This record gives sequence, structure tokens and C-alpha cells, in this order.
Amino acid sequence: MGIQTIKDTVSWLSNFRSDPVTITFHGGEPLLAGPAFYHEALPILAEGLKKNNPSFAIQTNLWRMTPELAEIFAAYHVPVGSSIDGPKEITDYQRGEGYFDKTMQGFSVALNQGLEVRFICTFTRHSVNEREKILQFFLDQGFTMKLHPALPSLRNSNPDEWALAPEIFGELLVYLLDESLEHISEIDIMNINDLVRCVFTRRGNVCTFADCMGNTYAIGPDGSIYPCYRFVGMEEYVMGNVADRPSQEELDNSKAGRLMNDFKTYVDNHCAECSHIQYCRGGCPYNAIAPSGGEITSVDPHCVAYKRIFDEISGRMNTEMFEGPPMFGGFNPGYNTQTKKPGIMALMHKIAMR
Repeated sequence: MGIQTIKDTVSWLSNFRSDPVTITFHGGEPLLAGPAFYHEALPILAEGLKKNNPSFAIQTNLWRMTPELAEIFAAYHVPVGSSIDGPKEITDYQRGEGYFDKTMQGFSVALNQGLEVRFICTFTRHSVNEREKILQFFLDQGFTMKLHPALPSLRNSNPDEWALAPEIFGELLVYLLDESLEHISEIDIMNINDLVRCVFTRRGNVCTFADCMGNTYAIGPDGSIYPCYRFVGMEEYVMGNVADRPSQEELDNSKAGRLMNDFKTYVDNHCAECSHIQYCRGGCPYNAIAPSGGEITSVDPHCVAYKRIFDEISGRMNTEMFEGPPMFGGFNPGYNTQTKKPGIMALMHKIAMR
């Protein structure tokens, strides 16, 4: 992406909305842009979008992190997201030999400049069998955990080679819920926190479980606008271009915009009887639409997993709140009344106190 696209983005966004904006540098590998790009781009974005109170983030494998880049990101309070799938042997098996060491080296550089770094852990059909070892790695390192399930590939002749089956993903989430409570003072598992918050507030709060349409956009290197970063490079999902300063109405009326809205209507009908529709919203539109070639034939294929964990959280929360002794008779709603271990309400209290 060139600096002119950055300037066009500022011109578009500054008149598009007045509410706060978060800008995430994604890729590909965004550190390949080099320090000169960020030295120029970050001030343009920060000053040009001052009324939007901009915040920034970056998703990178950290291989090209240098003290100079880290210093730039520290000056603009840019948190860093990266990927580690557990111990070296698991990470390198899934991502290629040498990945772990290069990422951890970049992590050290970022840490030395005071950057906040969090890791996404991708669970595959292979690594899910090592879930205890992976969790222990995150505990030992003191890392916050965020996880992704591997999806069927859209570009592989064997699309399910790495994919995690929805039923197994659901069981993994329940396992991590138990471990999150068992180690409540030792680790944050962001997905579990987000899922608990969804059930407690009755509102989706991360992109998978929220009405992201109209609030999340991705801008490609040439200025093309997409519904989210996962669609970048897929021409059929281009909604407009920042150079043309499209309005909300123009984006909504693009072919991709209409498809996103059709998905919302589909969810309203397909999931009408589901008790979790209010905060799940059918899961991720990309997961639902891209594998079918742009046809809306179902919701997010991980629906089975989402329902499994939402049912588990709801059931436990209801037990803690309504089936224990009366509150004023000594009941502590933060603990499971049967096991005396931290429960859902204790985790929600931890989340709320931040």
C-alpha cells in the first residue's frame, strides 16, 4: 500500500463517520512495508482522523521486527498481535521449520520497547490432541491466549487436511472454559472471556459474534474496500474504493454489501428459534459465505461449536445464580456451589473489574 492510499483513506474516513476508529495493519506481512512507511503513515492517520480518536493495532509474525519499528509503534501505542501455536515442535510442524524461533526473537525486540504482544493459537485437527501441552506452554510463558480453529482451505485439493471439526472445536472450548476457571488468576483465554461476556450482556462483543457489517471494513493495497480483511483480494467482494469517497449507502448497495445484508436476513429466519441468536448472529459471515462461492446456504459452519459452549456457559451461570442458597444467606455467586471452585460469575467479575 502506498502513502497516497493512506491519504485517500483519511479523506474518506474523516467525512464518513465521526465515531472512534481502530485501524489495524494486516497482511500478508505488514512489517514488510518497512519503517519509512510507518514513519509517514502513522502521523497522517493520527492527525487526519483526530476527530475519530484513532487507535491502532498490527497483526504480524514479528520476523521483521526491529528496534526502529518497535520504537515507532510504541510512540503510537500500537498493540501487536502475532501467532504461536504452542511449543516449538507444534508451531513449526504447523507453520514451517524455524517459525517459532524467528517469531520469539521478534517478540523479544517488541518486548524490549515496551510493546504489548498477544498471540493467537491456531488449533488444527492435529494439534487439538496436544491441548494440554499447548495450554501448559501458554501458562509457563505467562501469555494471554486467543485461539482460532483451522478452517477448510479454499485453495487446497485436500481442504480438510488441517481443519478442526466443529464438534471437536466445541469440546475444546468447554475444556478451555474449565481450564480458564481452574487457572483464573494465572491466564486469560480471550475467547472464553468474550463468550462469557456475550452470554452475560446478551450482546455480541467481538467480530465473530457481532453485527460487524457497516462497522468493519478492510482496505486493500489499491484502496479497494471490502467487508472485512478476510475478503481482501477477492474481486467479487469489492464494495468501492477510498479514492472515490463512497457513502454508507453506496457501500450498502454494492453487490457485496447487499450480500452481507442478505446474510443478516438469513440469520433472522434460520436462527429464529435459537436462544443465542441475540449475541451470536450466525457467527462469521465469511465462514458461511466464502466456502459456498458467495451463496448463502447456511450460517457459520462452527455453529455446532458455538451452541455447545453457549449452552455450557448459560447452564452454569443459571445454576450459580438461581439454584444456590440465597445470596444474603452466605452464597458467594462467584463460586460453583457444588465444587467450591471459581465459576462463571467469578470469571465475569474478573472481566468486569478490568
